[in-house]
Amino acid sequence: MREREEELISKAKGGDAASFGALYDLYMPRIYRFVLLRTRQKEDAEDLTHQIFMNAWQNLHRYESRGFPFGSWLYRIATNAVIDHYRTARTHAPLEAIPEEALSEPDGMGEAVDTAIDLHHVRVMLTNLEHDQQNVLLMKFVDDMTNKEIAEALGKTEGAVRVIQHRALKKLKELHEKNPRERT
Repeated sequence: MREREEELISKAKGGDAASFGALYDLYMPRIYRFVLLRTRQKEDAEDLTHQIFMNAWQNLHRYESRGFPFGSWLYRIATNAVIDHYRTARTHAPLEAIPEEALSEPDGMGEAVDTAIDLHHVRVMLTNLEHDQQNVLLMKFVDDMTNKEIAEALGKTEGAVRVIQHRALKKLKELHEKNPRERT
């Protein structure tokens, strides 16, 4: 898989649009989900995802493999794009507005009521975390990224990512203990 990715990157750097298209197909769903979780607006997420991949295509000549997946570079571009989006928009939608589809793959069966309530509870608790804590948890538990990949994407050390994750999970636990979801 890694060799195939490196081959696609090399060809794309040489101007092969089809190779970049293959990278796009591989990473677009994950980048889109990450952006959607941060912006909470489908239209904004679509626009930003398009901009992220345009930026990646235009700056591909600057990409250097440093032992990290190509996705780490894309996540860094995505993180910066989301920051720029909020910097220019100056509006912050509530994290509670995240559509259910962004948190899980649609299975055609619909979400069970308990799952929907649990997801709503988690989203509400996530709003009480710092921006970096939210990013780390989403990348780790939604996108299944390693600490090394997260560190590369966020421009932090692996140790800093572990600390951020630990503090975020501790805060979530405290929040949950203060206000557990009511079961009926």
